[in-house]
Amino acid sequence: MPQKTQDTPMMQQYQAIKDQYKDAFLFYRIGDFYELFYDDAIKGSQLLELTLTARNKSATDPIPMCGVPHHAAQNYVDILVDKGYKVAICEQMEDPRKAVGMVKRAVIQLVTPGTVVQEKPGQAKDSNFLTAVYAQDGQFGFAYTDLATGEIFVSKLGAISSVINELLSLRTKEVVIPTDLSAAFKTELNKLDILVSTQADAPATSEVSFVSQGIQTPVELAVLKTLVLYLVSTQKRALAHLQVAVEYEPSQFLRMDHQVKEALELSRSLRTGERHGTLLWLLDRTKTAMGGRLLKQWLDRPLLDRTKIEQRQARVGAFSAHFFERSTLQDALTKVYDLERLAGRVAFGSVNGRDLLQLKGSLAQVPLIKDILQQMQDPTLTDFQNQLDEVPEVYDLIDRAIQADPPISVTEGGIIQDNYNQTLDDYRNAMNNSKQWIAQLESQERQVTGIHNLRIGFNKVFGYYIEVTKGNVKQVPAGRYERKQTLTNAERYITPELKEKERLILEAQEKSTALEYDLFTEIREQIKKQIQRLQHLAAVISEIDVLQGFSVVAEQQHYVKPTFTSHKKGVHIENGRHPVVEKVLGAQQYIANGVTMDQHTDILLITGPNMSGKSTYMRQMALTVIMAQLGSFVPADKCELPIFDQIFTRIGAADDLISGKSTFMVEMIEANNALAHASSQSLILFDELGRGTATYDGMALAQAIIEYIHEHIHAKTLFSTHYHELTGLSDTLVKLANVHVGATEENGKLIFMHKVLPGPADKSYGIHVAQLAGLPHSLLQRADHILGDLEAQGAKTVPQQAEQPTAPEAAAKPATKAPATPDAAPDLVAETQLSLFPEPKAAPVDAKAQQVINALKKLDLMDQTPMDAMNNIYHWQKLLKKKG
Repeated sequence: MPQKTQDTPMMQQYQAIKDQYKDAFLFYRIGDFYELFYDDAIKGSQLLELTLTARNKSATDPIPMCGVPHHAAQNYVDILVDKGYKVAICEQMEDPRKAVGMVKRAVIQLVTPGTVVQEKPGQAKDSNFLTAVYAQDGQFGFAYTDLATGEIFVSKLGAISSVINELLSLRTKEVVIPTDLSAAFKTELNKLDILVSTQADAPATSEVSFVSQGIQTPVELAVLKTLVLYLVSTQKRALAHLQVAVEYEPSQFLRMDHQVKEALELSRSLRTGERHGTLLWLLDRTKTAMGGRLLKQWLDRPLLDRTKIEQRQARVGAFSAHFFERSTLQDALTKVYDLERLAGRVAFGSVNGRDLLQLKGSLAQVPLIKDILQQMQDPTLTDFQNQLDEVPEVYDLIDRAIQADPPISVTEGGIIQDNYNQTLDDYRNAMNNSKQWIAQLESQERQVTGIHNLRIGFNKVFGYYIEVTKGNVKQVPAGRYERKQTLTNAERYITPELKEKERLILEAQEKSTALEYDLFTEIREQIKKQIQRLQHLAAVISEIDVLQGFSVVAEQQHYVKPTFTSHKKGVHIENGRHPVVEKVLGAQQYIANGVTMDQHTDILLITGPNMSGKSTYMRQMALTVIMAQLGSFVPADKCELPIFDQIFTRIGAADDLISGKSTFMVEMIEANNALAHASSQSLILFDELGRGTATYDGMALAQAIIEYIHEHIHAKTLFSTHYHELTGLSDTLVKLANVHVGATEENGKLIFMHKVLPGPADKSYGIHVAQLAGLPHSLLQRADHILGDLEAQGAKTVPQQAEQPTAPEAAAKPATKAPATPDAAPDLVAETQLSLFPEPKAAPVDAKAQQVINALKKLDLMDQTPMDAMNNIYHWQKLLKKKG
């Protein structure tokens, strides 16, 4: 009976390994291929577009399989990981030619979406964060790392919503959780389209102890352990580049949830999903990849500490004041490679000779950078000079050891310089002398035989040989050579002397290659000891890079240094501009607008037609605040701001249908988030709030929200609206001011002025905007006629300010509509929608008519015959005609 395929020793070995990595594709090395079996093969063949075949097709149960060449495997691994899968790389751990029985195999690395370290073209300035979450006693430990650089951050969060916000803000592709995390929390995580991995508890490793230095909070220690154990278990190699975890508290920075960052297009365009057209795109004038990543981190977390902000501002000013030195600095920074990721590759053992030359070239720029900063003679830059460590030990080692043009491979020789190691030099001399000897032998044999085209060659199959063409074979002295191979046009021979020399040459070459690899690994280990110094150097250069980039943008775009008020009631921006829109349009076309909100003004109510620039004006305010708290200069002629603690936005229409949330529901959720969490130090931007529901519902909600912010929150608020009736609130809300974006009619056409002016707009110009969109003329005429009818009905819609509820009541129900009563004042909001078609006034109902109506309501029509119905109608008519 034939043996079943799955019972063979190799398939038993495969299954034992696969059982340890059930949630990953197993790339199982067989010879020059990585093979996939069973479900991995079926699914992998579809995802990777590979031919699906079978192992031992003649067996009773052939196993589905497909494979990829080992030299091309990385491309296939990348495809699977990009699609959100894990890949376990299983290698042969011994030479198959020397193995006794089954070749030993083991997984050498588990590649996951969160642990990818190879950067793709154009993504050098992007981070790939792996996150971890741990729940304990109602608190959540949250940690994240970029494995390529080794940086780790940890925090304690108080709610699931905060955890989800951090995950979405970081755009992480993978989150690690302990095996005992609650099912409810797992369900919430699974909604986020993020790969959820688990990590079982285990004894702490040295890496865990190292990164946890200085951390005291139990839940933070637990999440760091979860994160680092997962890294150790997946990478299966030294992680010497992991840095000590940095503890952070979200409230220490300007807080913006992921919706705010998306709405303001800080790093990703809403339209294209790309970096172009974002604030990050505008501000990024960095010359190094690590500087670009730091800028992104700063943009995600602007500062609250005024001292730190003003320190950055001073350094930006210093770079701005020294144009020529800054230009030289930029040239030097351009030659600095990604020190953070180079250090990571050293620790990973994946660094090659060319990487080390990049490291050497980067270190060569450090003395020049220090000298440039010294030339500027600015005290704000002194700290940078003192912290720039040249790491001379690493530079000198690479300079002495590594060839100027090494091969990519580190296992094939040609990487170590002459005079670095005496034994290696001896091997090389032996090889060179032997090759000279072969050349002399070739010349000697030509003279002895008289065969002038006789040559000595080499190939990997036969080694060295003497080759004589067919026409000259008769000239070979009898017994001088031993025939080795016959070709169509030549004969090949060997001699004992030649074979001995071949042995010496190949032995020297093999030993030379092996020694070079050993020397290279020793060099790598020596550099590994300096990783922390290299990482610190990278951090200093990154900060210099970002700040010089700020100075370039400030100079090119004519930005000014903002000042900060010591109290919250001071927003004064003269001729402010939206930085990105101005960059795209050009300074000549952009119309600047100021924002003034003194201590007596908390809310600006903004009216004006669509497309006039209300949303741009609001975003402009938010981006100016963010830039100021980054330490950057800002787009204005003058700027005075408080330091805001949070920014809340509701800009644009969007829904979340997957979660069952309509546009209006999302609008209300975001509004409630602001009302529940904003403080008097916050900035709120509400654009057209309430437009997602019926007119009067929306208007009532908008008014109630404005009143609540005015009476209970006192945050600086920009509130744009099409409800012109709300402009009357300025009569009762003393800290609300009306402004509008100007527009005018010329020959029946709407002309946008894009200028923000005091006071309310006179009308919405909605039909004029529809005209600009190209709607049919007859349709526009009809709309204009209907509008006239509606306006003729003249309904007041803004109630007087009601007695304000207490803060807890309003938080629970921020916009409650007062019930209508027969005695209600005529200026209260109506309960029902205003009809497009005038309805006739209803006549009063008398007692007899009411009696008929009551009888009709009680009537069971399905129980009536036609004759019964006729009799009922007759009696009702008679009753109504009866006098008195």
